[in-house]
Amino acid sequence: MRAVETYEIIEPYPDDKYLPSYLVLCHSDEGAAHLHIATDVVGDNVRIVTVYRPSPREWEQDFKTRRKNP
Repeated sequence: MRAVETYEIIEPYPDDKYLPSYLVLCHSDEGAAHLHIATDVVGDNVRIVTVYRPSPREWEQDFKTRRKNP
């Protein structure tokens, strides 16, 4: 459950194709993870689009900031 307590929105995508969505960073004992979620306000639910481990080649050490030249 520790990961839920660490959720932080790091990139909003309000004009995403189907629903407004967000890139969320979380931490667990296994390390950092990114969740891409879509928010269906009308349907009153949140949809998980994908979950992945961020690559240190593409993200700064905080996993919140994209590297300029991956």
